[in-house]
Amino acid sequence: MAVSRNSVLRPVEGALTQAGNIVELFVEVVRNTFRRPFQFREFIEQAWFIASVTILPTALVAVPFGAVVSLQTGSLIKQLGAESFTGAASVLAVIQQGAPMVTALLVAGAAGSAVTADLGARTIREEIDAMEVLGINPVQRLVVPRVLAMVLVAVLLNGLVSVVGIAGGYFFNVVLQGGNPGAYLASFSAFAQLPDLWVGEVKAAVFGLIAGVIAAYKGLHPKGGPKGVGEAVNQSVVITFLLLFFANLILTMVYLQIVPAKGS
Repeated sequence: MAVSRNSVLRPVEGALTQAGNIVELFVEVVRNTFRRPFQFREFIEQAWFIASVTILPTALVAVPFGAVVSLQTGSLIKQLGAESFTGAASVLAVIQQGAPMVTALLVAGAAGSAVTADLGARTIREEIDAMEVLGINPVQRLVVPRVLAMVLVAVLLNGLVSVVGIAGGYFFNVVLQGGNPGAYLASFSAFAQLPDLWVGEVKAAVFGLIAGVIAAYKGLHPKGGPKGVGEAVNQSVVITFLLLFFANLILTMVYLQIVPAKGS
């Protein structure tokens, strides 16, 4: 019985310890963000690298995503006899939910894995230990620029996904389903409001922050040499995806409670 209890409690203790370490790293990132000197060149280089590996996949994913949302909602609303609300349903679904999630998943999958691999390689080569011996804070020097770069790129990509997704949804609804262009745009302007855009941007920033902190933590703590770096990359992506869905649920619930729907 004791062995069975230990086998059950050990993974739980490990998960709680890891969660505490991630929160501690997040606090260090926030503290070192305002500490000088700020690594501006590293921040620009990382932002450019993250944008270069995510902008094309994000644009390519945004088109079919907007089309699927538009086709599905258009078909359902047509069955209900409310074709005039197709634009509002499609556009709000893309702005509030779809664009931030697509952006976050691609940033976490492409940029987050690259950050984890980079920091993991530096860790197993003992570069991180050498920096600490020289009195250089690796969080301030390496982690903060990468996390802030992921936040910035996530916010910018969210705008790109929103525009491309709305354009794709409009095309597929009007051209393929024979929708009314005027009704599509009128319903959108009647029900959409500016906070719908802001909540999408806030979600993208929070998702980028979560992805950056987890990627940095896994990169700084690989186990087992080069093989451990590969495992850390996989773990960072999986953990980030799980946390993103929970964070999206919480942010959506808070938004719906604080901001009333237009016309209500």
